[in-house]
Amino acid sequence: MSKVFGYPVFDGTGEMILTTYDNDYKEMRMDIRVYRLKQGETRNFDREGEETAVLLLSGKITYEWEGNRETVSRKDVFTEGPWCLHVCGGKKVKVTAEEAAEILVQCTQNERLFASRLHAPEDAPWGYSSVGKFGNVAKRRVNTIFDHDICPESNMVLGEVLNDRGNWSGYLPHRHPQPETYLFKFDRPEGFGASFVGDQVFKSVNNSFSAIPGGELHPQAVAPGFQMYTCWMIRHLEGNPWLQTDRCEDERYVWMHDAEF
Repeated sequence: MSKVFGYPVFDGTGEMILTTYDNDYKEMRMDIRVYRLKQGETRNFDREGEETAVLLLSGKITYEWEGNRETVSRKDVFTEGPWCLHVCGGKKVKVTAEEAAEILVQCTQNERLFASRLHAPEDAPWGYSSVGKFGNVAKRRVNTIFDHDICPESNMVLGEVLNDRGNWSGYLPHRHPQPETYLFKFDRPEGFGASFVGDQVFKSVNNSFSAIPGGELHPQAVAPGFQMYTCWMIRHLEGNPWLQTDRCEDERYVWMHDAEF
């Protein structure tokens, strides 16, 4: 049985592995890794038969792909929006750190071709959701970098969530058949929260992750005093892509939509 939560660490080369096609989290059907780059360090990504998304989490980097070159920066995930380069299989991507940086690389198998795209912060604006609902303790900011509507040829979805301090996310408890992975970061090193995967509960801390099998309920919460960032990554199923309208809430809690708190 695949595991559903992890506490990875960076190795001596600056690589931190979350999910692969054959590790304990293989049910996610994605290869997800985070890299810490020193100033001047370069990483090359070239995966045949796999699409790749390279998301800047912090720092300053230069992307190079298909004769293009773009230098971008992001102070951190809590104060500035995302830069992300998304390419289909067989496209070479070079990332050079102009300053110390951290990037997330999300890959999955996909033979379809599509145009490469560098997504900028203005392409994935933050938007508040659940404002004023459930006693206003499930308010969060969400962005979608790409999904089935933005890139229908992709087999993945990538987005980000910022939880207000002490608030819930993904509430009401909901499920969908597609597997989903969450990477957590906190605005202070001692920050923590709670990650629910079905009937299991885990302490989420900086750089921990949830590997949520399809069909499992998965609300999240962050402790008061801390802001929580979640990078959310979904793998489409063949003939059943995840759509923004696909939100199957647990019927035991839907009464809250009309309740006053």
